[in-house]
Amino acid sequence: MDRSRFAALPSGRHHLTPEEVRASQRGRMLLGMAEMVADKGYARTSVADVLKRVHVSRDTFYQHFSGKEDCFLAALDQCGDTIFGAVVNAVISAEPDATGSPLDRFDRALRVYLDTLTDEWTLARTFFLEGYAAGPVAQQRRFEVQERFVKILAANFAEDPAWRTVPDPLFAARTLAAALNSLVTGVLASGERDRLPALHGPVTELLRHLLR
Repeated sequence: MDRSRFAALPSGRHHLTPEEVRASQRGRMLLGMAEMVADKGYARTSVADVLKRVHVSRDTFYQHFSGKEDCFLAALDQCGDTIFGAVVNAVISAEPDATGSPLDRFDRALRVYLDTLTDEWTLARTFFLEGYAAGPVAQQRRFEVQERFVKILAANFAEDPAWRTVPDPLFAARTLAAALNSLVTGVLASGERDRLPALHGPVTELLRHLLR
C-alpha cells in the first residue's frame, strides 16, 4: 500500500481541497484499522482504538463509515487491491508476449508477490488472518479477491502446452491459488516473516516439474 496516501494533513493552513482532506482522512482511518486489527485482532479492536491511532474525531469517523465493520471491509478491500491488484496484475497479465514463458511470468510474479507480503507484513496479516475472523461478509470479500487471483493464474498459463493437457485448467488454477494461500497464511500465522520469500523456490520448482 502506498503509505504516502495516509500521511497526516499538514499542520496550520493548507491548500488542499475538501475532497483531498476527506480522502486523506479516509485513507488514514483505513490504514489505522488495518494496523489495529493486525495488532489486536478484529474482535478486540474498537472504533476508539482506530481514532486514537490516527488522531481523528469520532464525528469524522462516522462521516466516512457506518461503524467498525464498514471501516474494516473497506480496509480489507484496500489490502486486497494492494496485494493482488498492484502486484499480480502488473507482473503476470501485462504484455504477455514481452515477459517470457508462462512459467517465467509466474516465477517473477511469485517473487514480487512474496516480497510485497513481506514488506507489507501488517496489511498481509490483516487480509489473510483477520478476513476470516470478521464474519461472513468479510470472508466473502476475501474469497472474491482469491477468485480474481485464480482467473489471473488461469489466463497466464492458458498458452502453456502442458497446462492445456490437464482435465480442468480452471480447477488447476484454483488448486494452485488455494495452495499458495494456505502456505502464506501458515507463515503469517507463525509470525516468521523471513520465511515468506523462502516459499518462492520450492513452489516454482514443483510447478516446473509438473509442467515438464
